[in-house]
Amino acid sequence: MIGVQPVKDAFVAEITGVDVRHLSDEEFEQLYAAWLQYGVLRLRNQSIDENELQAFSARFGPLEELPFGRMSEADKAKVKNRYVTQLSNILVDGKPIGGLGNAEANWHSDMTYVENPPPASVLLGVEIPPAGGDTYFADQYAAYEALPDELRVRIADLTIKHDAAHTSIGKLRPGFDAFDDPRDAPGAIHSIVQTHEETRRKALYLGRREWAFIPGLSIEESEKLLDELWDYAALPAIVWQQKWQPYDLIIWDNRRVLHRRDDFDPQSRRLMKRCQVLARPVHT
Repeated sequence: MIGVQPVKDAFVAEITGVDVRHLSDEEFEQLYAAWLQYGVLRLRNQSIDENELQAFSARFGPLEELPFGRMSEADKAKVKNRYVTQLSNILVDGKPIGGLGNAEANWHSDMTYVENPPPASVLLGVEIPPAGGDTYFADQYAAYEALPDELRVRIADLTIKHDAAHTSIGKLRPGFDAFDDPRDAPGAIHSIVQTHEETRRKALYLGRREWAFIPGLSIEESEKLLDELWDYAALPAIVWQQKWQPYDLIIWDNRRVLHRRDDFDPQSRRLMKRCQVLARPVHT
């Protein structure tokens, strides 16, 4: 029987009694309900391969294919699974086998710079450094509820443009030109306050602080308001720290959760494998 043990009040739950390779439909529905309720789930000791990770992740919805971009056909042919992203600092023949390296990743939600960001991210820890590389999650239901009433009123009808040009470690993505003004950043525009389409609860939806801009405000007004909102986005009381063990599997709800990562010693090895669930367009 699936065990659901809340870790931090109504945020984050430890799931026990589960092998994700052998979940009945009824058990998966219990898992899905817990994911909606708690926002972040941790399942330990899930020693699965990439195909099994893909099969499990696809139960949440259709998966995003890897963004091959300008990758050569020869490099594409080396990819074992087109739906599993490697996040790693490991080098093979002098070349990185994955993205992000060992740098700190700032607070963000995944891919908010596209029109329909992924609702679910599924991350498997394979090789874990002895220190550092911890992942932190911040509950944006609680962040919204912590806002003063006056601030909630101010942002009720405002939006943010989410920068598409930079990664969560601040690097310019291939194919994008550098710029100095956040108003020039490319990216999708989303409401600052989002109503979760399944739970109907309201959450802050800030994406990333860097290069964000609130349309309709001056650059000075936008920067001031964004700083004010970010003061509430990761209050210590609403943050949970994941200290990874090999074959921990974490599932989080991007519609509710921000996350970030500590840096770690570049001489240590870290290998994570991630699937992202494509968002289905919401029709109103």
